[in-house]
Amino acid sequence: MSEEFEVRGTHEDLMDEAAEQEPKGMAGQLAVMTAILATVGATFSYMAGATQADAGLFKNNAAIKKTEASNQWNFYQAKSSKQNLSELGFQLVTDARKAVFESEAKRYASEKAAIKLVAEKLEKESIEFNEKSEAQMHQHHRWAQATTALQIAIAMAAMALLTKRRWLEKAVFVMSGIGLVIGALAYFQA
Repeated sequence: MSEEFEVRGTHEDLMDEAAEQEPKGMAGQLAVMTAILATVGATFSYMAGATQADAGLFKNNAAIKKTEASNQWNFYQAKSSKQNLSELGFQLVTDARKAVFESEAKRYASEKAAIKLVAEKLEKESIEFNEKSEAQMHQHHRWAQATTALQIAIAMAAMALLTKRRWLEKAVFVMSGIGLVIGALAYFQA
């Protein structure tokens, strides 16, 4: 029966010990920081996309309401034309037919008033949707700015690891802070 033996060198033992130890100092801090930044940055990026999509939906709703308002104003114009023709007919016909044209003119005038209210309401809704779209785009830009700042911080962390410069490590924390502040502004819609 043969037994297998493993002959290990000093180098292999040192490599195993190094693998078991947690990273220390700047490398360990930056590794953890980079993972956190990447996670927060992914969340910010998602929020940027979501707010941009919402802004598009609001802008689309504004266009739909504007079109509906335009349709109502066209309807209003048609009623105005009919009212004007009825008023002209009232002036041109004999007394026996004047009552018909007078009642038609009054009917068109009252119908126009109802149509005008609907058109004004639709225009107001269009303006409100446009304002919501603008607010969402502003928030989208904040999320995008926050994401960019965090991506810059991640790139700086890589440079800090490669160059082993302490000042660059501090710059990573500063840039991360800037990104988080901008992200907070986006969250609170400031």
